[in-house]
Amino acid sequence: MAEATLTERIAAAVEAIRARSSLQPRIGIILGTGLGGVAGRIRVEAEIPYAEIPGFPLSTVETHTGRLLLGTLGGKPVVAMQGRFHRYEGYTLQQVTFPVRVMRALSADTLLVSNACGGMHPFWEPGDLVLIGDHINLLGDNPLIGPNADELGPRFPDMSQPYDPALQALAVEVALERGITLRRGVYVAIAGPNLETRAEYRMLRTMGADVVGMSTVPEVIVAVHGGMRVMGVSIITDQCLPDALQPANIEHIIATAGRAEPHLTALVEGVVERL
Repeated sequence: MAEATLTERIAAAVEAIRARSSLQPRIGIILGTGLGGVAGRIRVEAEIPYAEIPGFPLSTVETHTGRLLLGTLGGKPVVAMQGRFHRYEGYTLQQVTFPVRVMRALSADTLLVSNACGGMHPFWEPGDLVLIGDHINLLGDNPLIGPNADELGPRFPDMSQPYDPALQALAVEVALERGITLRRGVYVAIAGPNLETRAEYRMLRTMGADVVGMSTVPEVIVAVHGGMRVMGVSIITDQCLPDALQPANIEHIIATAGRAEPHLTALVEGVVERL
């Protein structure tokens, strides 16, 4: 038997989800490390473990619950990933981004993505939110490599503006109204899972990056390929200044993300309400 095509795998996942919910989501949300609080604000209609959706990988990282939520947030129909996937878990970028394809097929035309990150800007602090204005892909891979499914998007998608300017303006407006500190900068994605050396932080900063993490970029590439509008927000969980570098650990990172998470929840919910 021939292997199922990407389009066929997406259709199988959508069918399994539709069997549990008829909701037509407008907005897809990806919740990163320690950032599950947004899920608590969703009026959930259906909660589906990833293991019950054909083609979905399984989350293996602490705090990544591994459920797809369908419901409403700020009065808008949404589909949210409570836990994401990473290249360092051993998944291909095609597997990492498969849920974004499914969100798009479910009718979502906007993607809001969040993550925890290391901050390399000397004037920014742990706990600050960073609106992603652009990114650098240093994962050594791309989720669009291989045959292109023309029905899903173009062979050579333009990436001159992957993060939607109107959504960024909306986020700034919400942050100002709610008194939330919101930086704006460049996110660089590296493969991980180790954190960087002093020399690597110097290199990344010299390249023009403000924050560094191990996710987000593949999902954004696929979302843009599929014609979705994208907004990305990072929470700085540790300072990555080469000349004042302190050891970091996952417990501290999760704790810092948790303390800043109410601001992220308020920002995301405020943006969704205005869409």
